[in-house]
Amino acid sequence: MLTRVTLRHHTAHHYPHPVVLGPHTIRLRPRPHSRTPVSAYALTVVPDAHTLNWQEDAQANVLARVSFPEATTVFSVTVELTAELVELNPFDFFVEPEAVNWPFSYAPLLEQELAPCRAAEPVSPWLIRLLTGFALEPQPSVDLLVALNQLVRDRVSYVTRLEPGVQAPEQTVNLGSGSCRDMAWLLVQVVRSLGFAARFVSGYLIQLADASRPVAGIAADRADLHAWAEVYLPGAGWIGFDATSGLMTTTGHISLAASVQPASAAPITGTVGGADAEFDFDISITRISASGTSAVV
Repeated sequence: MLTRVTLRHHTAHHYPHPVVLGPHTIRLRPRPHSRTPVSAYALTVVPDAHTLNWQEDAQANVLARVSFPEATTVFSVTVELTAELVELNPFDFFVEPEAVNWPFSYAPLLEQELAPCRAAEPVSPWLIRLLTGFALEPQPSVDLLVALNQLVRDRVSYVTRLEPGVQAPEQTVNLGSGSCRDMAWLLVQVVRSLGFAARFVSGYLIQLADASRPVAGIAADRADLHAWAEVYLPGAGWIGFDATSGLMTTTGHISLAASVQPASAAPITGTVGGADAEFDFDISITRISASGTSAVV
């Protein structure tokens, strides 16, 4: 069944006096390879006096570089998009025979190409502690990745964390808690330590309520900025794992930026002349009926 939705994401900074904004990078455009079709997209930036250039970074993410010639008291970014959500089987992929079972080695050329995504932190007490009691014997690669995803979900309590940046994996393990981006980065480091190529992904997560199949915590349709991990399996390509839920990614995960390091996938980065700001943030979704009319939910 296909469900078409519109998503509106608005962020705004209001300053008490005019400030000078340095160049900003906005990574809020769905990646071209997204499994979820996006039929319409618009990005609106305030102040109106700005220059916007669309660019592609070294990891094929589409980003907007915005510069501002004048001081301003407000900086806002609004994304509006239309997405078509259809149920997908997250296990509908083929893995090359040489990678079906772990441990395995990537082919020499592929290993060279994936090298940045295989750079793991040195084995340390936090990793040993996290994997204590976990069976690391030879097994199907997909089964191992699913189990590791669930391990992070079970060992780390999800919290909403408004501070910028991403916690180091050691900090996340020691605290036993973290945001979605902290959990995603922890999973990336864990699977890299076992030889897999993995990367950090930021994006939108759309969750639709279904009265016929209720899900705990989802009483109404919702959308959020989210983060997850992707692991490269020969034949299958990049496969998404959401450590917050312990599940594989589905059509509701719309990738905006994928990167070797979380800093290169941050939704908005830039500089501003020193000033405190009031911050507004809102994400909403609207289902579009088959007739083309819409209903806010």
